[in-house]
Amino acid sequence: MFESLKPVGMDPILGLMAAFRADTRDNKIDLGVGVYQDDRGRTPVMASVKQAESRLMELEITKSYQGIAGDPEFNQRMLELLFGADHSILNSGRIKSIQAPGGSGALRVGAEVIQRARPDAEIWVGVPTWPNHVPLMSSAGLKIKEYPYYDLSSHEINFSGMMDALRQVPAGDIVLLHGCCHNPTGADLSRDQWDQIADLALERGFIPYIDTAYQGLGDGLDEDAYSLRMMAERLPELVVASSCSKNFGLYRERTGSITFIAESAEQVEVVASQAMAVARQTYSMPPAHGALLVSLILGDQELRAAWQTELDEVRHRIQSMRGLLAEGIQNNAAGQDFSHIVRQKGMFSFLGLKPEQLDALREDYGIYIVSSSRVNLAGINSSNIGYLCDSILAVLDK
Repeated sequence: MFESLKPVGMDPILGLMAAFRADTRDNKIDLGVGVYQDDRGRTPVMASVKQAESRLMELEITKSYQGIAGDPEFNQRMLELLFGADHSILNSGRIKSIQAPGGSGALRVGAEVIQRARPDAEIWVGVPTWPNHVPLMSSAGLKIKEYPYYDLSSHEINFSGMMDALRQVPAGDIVLLHGCCHNPTGADLSRDQWDQIADLALERGFIPYIDTAYQGLGDGLDEDAYSLRMMAERLPELVVASSCSKNFGLYRERTGSITFIAESAEQVEVVASQAMAVARQTYSMPPAHGALLVSLILGDQELRAAWQTELDEVRHRIQSMRGLLAEGIQNNAAGQDFSHIVRQKGMFSFLGLKPEQLDALREDYGIYIVSSSRVNLAGINSSNIGYLCDSILAVLDK
């Protein structure tokens, strides 16, 4: 049966991780893997999560399956986190959310529902975007179209090019957008730009599909949700995939949700039934542990306050590393401008280094960066920032 199969090439980021692990140098630095690391280079369990786990050990009385939609309290509290507890959409009857196995699982459920609703629909994806967006969407049967998002030469969003492309999107097509902390560029749309996209969605009749995986890591929990809350107020239809991997540190627990807003309460019930059918046919029931932890944290005033303090510390540490890196490599022999690093948000940014410079960083200095020159700012800390800056300056001098 299997003799006709061909090997699938390793994901470049996974390959980079394997090469990093095999490197025996003590001063090696991994700026490729997309997880948060603290100033000691660890990806820690948040103290608030540990407290919630301790409580859960006492409260949990069964390991039986959850329902297909997941934990009801988690779903409700995630809606309040995403849209705000007082948002009118929450009492409209037009919104439904189900728990999903991480942001990737949420994206896939959303894609499958879209494909069922409109098999001929195309999904418009920005260039560049998270590398797994296209495989996730296309393998669900959606046709991929592209719009320009980021100008590598100016290190800015190509908003005019983006809007020109979106003016060609036909009614019923889907436009995939990053809610905040754009991966891989770190370049986020302004509120005015979000408003213009909403205007165009109303005019053209396309449906935004917002992937929000970093709420709280950009400007703050409420600030990072502007796009969701504004569009939920203005648009008849919206799809939102959310993840708790980064802002709760629940990477391996695979905790996320997929949310649908429809034109009517009757329509959203049908959509939710289709989403649950997709879930049943894909993974049957979502994992419980991470969702129960999030529900405990968001539902307890003390735990929530502790979590928000930790999340603020994460955001401020990343911002600090942005500033130190930009300052440390700004005055370089190549005359290359790195001031964009400070203007951007979240964990990622493009350095704009050439392939041979990235090769030299890896081979000569043990610094691992993916071929696009996207760096994870959270991989930088007070112990390696000096060595990192000196190494980048050295390859820029060649």
